[in-house]
Amino acid sequence: MPYSKRRRPASSKSLFASTPTGRPARHLVAHIDGGARGNPGPAGYGVAITDQDGRAVAGLSEFLGIQTNNYAEYRGLLAALRYALEHGASALQVISDSELMVRQIKGVYKVKSPALAELHQQARAMIRQLQWFEIGHVLRAHNREADRLANQAMDRGMSRADASPDPVHRRG
Repeated sequence: MPYSKRRRPASSKSLFASTPTGRPARHLVAHIDGGARGNPGPAGYGVAITDQDGRAVAGLSEFLGIQTNNYAEYRGLLAALRYALEHGASALQVISDSELMVRQIKGVYKVKSPALAELHQQARAMIRQLQWFEIGHVLRAHNREADRLANQAMDRGMSRADASPDPVHRRG
């Protein structure tokens, strides 16, 4: 069951009028993925953002240097949240193939890693700024575009002499 929160009840006239699924009629959908080659190793994330109808809105990716895959997953989540907030969206559905991160955000699992705890706190603070948020887990096969973007970020970073972060933002 996805983690959902809503500050205000939906009204049939508002932007947040619920669909039969309980989602707002207008929302962004962010497929996110993070990876590390070696774990820790060269790491990056990819985020494929669409509107509620599946139309491409943006593709985000960043090489993160030497990090763990879980760190990269969280950085992908933070990038999706930041994008939504910076672009005036107040409703976001996140889809990830990281069962650990999804369950930590939902509060099912505790966050034991100090590095992840900081990222988790940042994510929770950003989630509180949204009027509606949902996060769910899918298998990797259902997250191909985000995986492709994450691999592109790692490829870019590994082909460079330095390993400094390399953000790339593409609007679709």
